[in-house]
Amino acid sequence: METSNPTRSEREFQDILRRLELALDASQIGVWEHNLDQNVISWDVQMHRLYQTGQKSGAVPTAIWSNAIHPDDRIRAIQDFEDAIHRRGQYNSEFRIVWPNGEIRHIRSRAHFYVNEEGAPSFIGAEWDVTADVRLNDEAARQRTVAEARALALEESSARVEYAAEHDYLTGLPNRRLFDKRLIELAEDPTVSTLAVLHLDLDEFKQINDSFGHAAGDAVLRAAALRIEAATPRAGMAARIGGDEFVIILVNFGNLIELTRVARDVQRRLKKTIRFGSEMLQSGASIGISWSDRAEANLLAESDIALYQAKVSGRDRIEFFSQQLKDELMGKRRLAEELKLALEHNEIVPFYQLQLDAHTREIVGIEALARWKHDERGIISPAGFLKIADEYGLSAEIDAAILRHVLEDRRVWQHHGATLPRIAVNISGQRLYDPLLIDDLLALDIPQDAIVFELVETIFLDDCDDELLQNVERIKQMGIEIEIDDFGSGHASLIGLVRLRPSRLKIDRQLVDEIDTSAEQRRVVKAIIEIAKALGVDVIAEGVETESHAATLTKLGCQTLQGFALSLPIPASEIDLIFAATESVR
Repeated sequence: METSNPTRSEREFQDILRRLELALDASQIGVWEHNLDQNVISWDVQMHRLYQTGQKSGAVPTAIWSNAIHPDDRIRAIQDFEDAIHRRGQYNSEFRIVWPNGEIRHIRSRAHFYVNEEGAPSFIGAEWDVTADVRLNDEAARQRTVAEARALALEESSARVEYAAEHDYLTGLPNRRLFDKRLIELAEDPTVSTLAVLHLDLDEFKQINDSFGHAAGDAVLRAAALRIEAATPRAGMAARIGGDEFVIILVNFGNLIELTRVARDVQRRLKKTIRFGSEMLQSGASIGISWSDRAEANLLAESDIALYQAKVSGRDRIEFFSQQLKDELMGKRRLAEELKLALEHNEIVPFYQLQLDAHTREIVGIEALARWKHDERGIISPAGFLKIADEYGLSAEIDAAILRHVLEDRRVWQHHGATLPRIAVNISGQRLYDPLLIDDLLALDIPQDAIVFELVETIFLDDCDDELLQNVERIKQMGIEIEIDDFGSGHASLIGLVRLRPSRLKIDRQLVDEIDTSAEQRRVVKAIIEIAKALGVDVIAEGVETESHAATLTKLGCQTLQGFALSLPIPASEIDLIFAATESVR
């Protein structure tokens, strides 16, 4: 029986070799062999294509390989091969080559050590071009780098946006948003036993802003922020929540004495002068304090109530929140709201008090005094609402309402044939600074010499500004005289009188009250009358409560008298009757 020969035929080997060559050609893989004993390198045709030698297959000098390697990769690539020789193991390397035209390609090389038929140590290996893969990987890496850079930039941008959203642009302090956030966190923190809020408002800030400009105001705010932050304990936080308002959060403070100490330290720091150019600016602070050991406490609102009380009490003060304070403020706010409605419904009306010649007792003037005709409480005197009007900025509206009523009443009296004296109407400092004041007065078509404006003494200090003086001059040009009310209450000066040049001044009722029993009071009143005469200014004494007052004031040289002893404040209808009676006597 004939057995089959397991040895493959030459044709089969040729077929296998041909298929291998086709596969290598299709994959563009070059094959090489390196006989280490003879130092002979054999490259196939694909190797020559990879290196762009322009040759076919066959032996090549070792220099053709080493010289083709990129200079920056040459030492490493040769070392990789020498290491493989030393190990007599696998060779693995990747390097760049430079084609004759200067183009750079990336090559990956793999080889195995073996001993050939002649016993010579050799390496047989393959190489292929991985430039496309490297470039793809490089591009992917670049894209990753770009993406990471973008993510980092986005993160940084988001952080900047978040920081800007939670910090004040001018001072760098936390703003209202971060303050609220931090207060909630602390209120929910079980390690926090007590919380306090110090609410600050810079005193005189508006005056600095108005006098020296917004740049000066900004300088004051920045300096104040630094000083407030320096005074804030480490566990606390300072914030600017608007305008010239700052807050400080204190955590786990010892007692109210500690809160007061921190508040006074803040005030002390803020009183230090600030250099702005050639100017030295100075501010201060009113501070309201609220504190609690209850998480639900509304500390900011409560500190705001305390701050309000500190400001209306004279500024540069420290006030603690209390329920009584809150109740009082709520009462004031309700009254202010009622007062606004009263203005809308024409419930603020004038009552009139006669001013009499000191010698003849003839009517020479009338003062219009504000009264509130309340539906439930009847007639309310100014003591019941004017302070609230000042606090809530309603004084100017009351002045305007009274003036309109006076002009209407005057037209009625004139229509009835009365000979009318001058009528004095109060005007607040708030209204004097109103830029629309002159236009409003012109629109009322006020008759010449019919109306007198009474300015309280506190608004014409020596440093009254040009805007106020200009408005006063415009008022005089309209035929409206100026009187100074409450003269002698301690604010006015001769310089102020000369600058304002009023037609009359009214001696404060406190000086009149003890004029019969106090020689000192009489000397003061006499001095005021003499000064007024020297300046060509008439004098009215208000608060004349007795005939004895009237006699003494007349003797001292006062020209006009006003007070309960001579005339009570009465409504317009009764004034009409007085004028009618006076005209019938004539």
